[in-house]
Amino acid sequence: MEELLSNLAIRAYLLRIIGEEGLDLLSKYPDNNEYSDEDLAAKTGINLNSVRHTLYTLYEKRLAEYRRIKNNETGWLTYLWQLRMDTIYDAIREDLERVLDKLEARALFEEENDFYICKTCGIICTFNQAIDVNFICPDCDQQMAHFDNDMLLRALKKRINTMKQTLGHA
Repeated sequence: MEELLSNLAIRAYLLRIIGEEGLDLLSKYPDNNEYSDEDLAAKTGINLNSVRHTLYTLYEKRLAEYRRIKNNETGWLTYLWQLRMDTIYDAIREDLERVLDKLEARALFEEENDFYICKTCGIICTFNQAIDVNFICPDCDQQMAHFDNDMLLRALKKRINTMKQTLGHA
């Protein structure tokens, strides 16, 4: 675990999804055995709700798994958690793919539309939205002007190409 947390890119990814308390839990996580959330809170000194939140978030990314056992006397269920950090690279790839899809959709939207801006209050509308209001800003009643989105489109395409190279799509 220490080796993974020393990788700055992995640490940044984990910080984004589980925060400082989650990173604290990972750094204090006992050996790679199964533990209940209560045991982890007691062993690490981290608030039980933070432990649970971290474990559920990691579970959603398939970075943790649990096994459920039932106490036959009380009927209570206990969840025993185990980290699956061997799948961290798959989780990062999936998130990058999702971001790439969104960036590509945004670039397509930017390419397919003309935009108009109110230079007074900064509202930006598509051509269809602007024509509906006769090119008059709906907030301040000022004339709207054509907005050149070429710089934004170039930045989006540059980011998309960088991500594709990172993911091996280029």
